[in-house]
Amino acid sequence: MEHTFTSTHGATAALVRRRIEQGGERIWRLDDFRDLSLAAAAQALSRLARQGSIRRLSKGIYYRARQTAFGESRPNPATIRKLAAQRKGVFPSGIAAASHLGFTTQNPNRAELATTALSLPRKLVGEDAVIRTRRPGAWSSLDDTDAAILDFLRRGGRASEFSPAVTIRRMLALLTEPGRYARLLAAADTEPPRVRALLGALGEQLAVPRVDTERLRMTLNPLSRFDFGLFSALPNATAWQAKRWR
Repeated sequence: MEHTFTSTHGATAALVRRRIEQGGERIWRLDDFRDLSLAAAAQALSRLARQGSIRRLSKGIYYRARQTAFGESRPNPATIRKLAAQRKGVFPSGIAAASHLGFTTQNPNRAELATTALSLPRKLVGEDAVIRTRRPGAWSSLDDTDAAILDFLRRGGRASEFSPAVTIRRMLALLTEPGRYARLLAAADTEPPRVRALLGALGEQLAVPRVDTERLRMTLNPLSRFDFGLFSALPNATAWQAKRWR
């Protein structure tokens, strides 16, 4: 019996190694070996990681690199973010959010992520990743674009490469997609006051039902003033308690 057990594990290890070597540069998950004994596959992956053939990113997730002129290749950030998102709500943030929305052609030197979780595994998202945690649970019902819009509004659109007028026009176009403003409105209660004020000002420009914008206005302290960033150029910004444009 022991001989059979050892033989099975050895055969599985050989299959795992062969697949990885033939697969070239890519990310491997334990789930990729469901046609084999998962226990034996897990041991084989762990052994290959110790030998340096693959790199462990997180539990059950490994990366097979390739050599480049600048050293070993690194996992594709978008793929990594999708893997992380399968475990917890993970969304583009900062410059990554602006790039996702089409406001900049820049790509951050390191991953910028927002998450509803308290933390993310550094080995999965990158040791140098910028992780903004504790985003509201309401973000879990949003897609990447919806969440990126909220992140972009939180920053007053400052990552935009465009003028305030063009930035506003592009944002209004994004908000006209069917159902989008309603989804953001549903998540607005858990957003900072400046985001609620911005959504109200933008909603007025879109001529959404007055009852929706007034509901947002009722949540704001009338004595407060908010930094709208580039969105201070909105014609109704002052009416929505924006600080004066400088």
